[in-house]
Amino acid sequence: MQFAELITKRYSVRAYKPDPIEDQELQQVLEAARMAPTAANLQPFQLIVVHTRGREEELRRIYDREWFTQAPLIIVACGIPSQAWVRHDKANYGVVDVAIVMDHLILAAADQGLGTCWVGAFDPQAARQVLGIPEDVDPIVMTPLGYPADQPGPKVRKPLDELVRYESW
Repeated sequence: MQFAELITKRYSVRAYKPDPIEDQELQQVLEAARMAPTAANLQPFQLIVVHTRGREEELRRIYDREWFTQAPLIIVACGIPSQAWVRHDKANYGVVDVAIVMDHLILAAADQGLGTCWVGAFDPQAARQVLGIPEDVDPIVMTPLGYPADQPGPKVRKPLDELVRYESW
């Protein structure tokens, strides 16, 4: 699949089939995430792969949407601020790095016919409790991972002339 087709094909899936994901497919998705660029190549992230079956109730403490636990897996992307590159003005790039990692992951998933939905509006403290995430690690974003049971709606995006400036603001 061509890249332009892939980025058009990807959408936020909010209904999943319970079908299991083959280990080879999961490994390809995780490998795409591993290959994502990070500032100074520090790779200040960890991914937690969570099987949903039998854990639906506790996982819904993290994000209370029925579709969130329909997929067979949830992948949680965490940043490790102490390991991230810090710009001279003290801006920590760990969150940026995790966002790039997750973008690689969701595009690789779409390439294999798997669905994802970027979830940032979850309860980080519940994620820490349910998943045993240490205090010095930040859960940044998560996604269900499974086969879509819905169809994409139309993609609505602003036109480029509203989003791009040339040479200065």
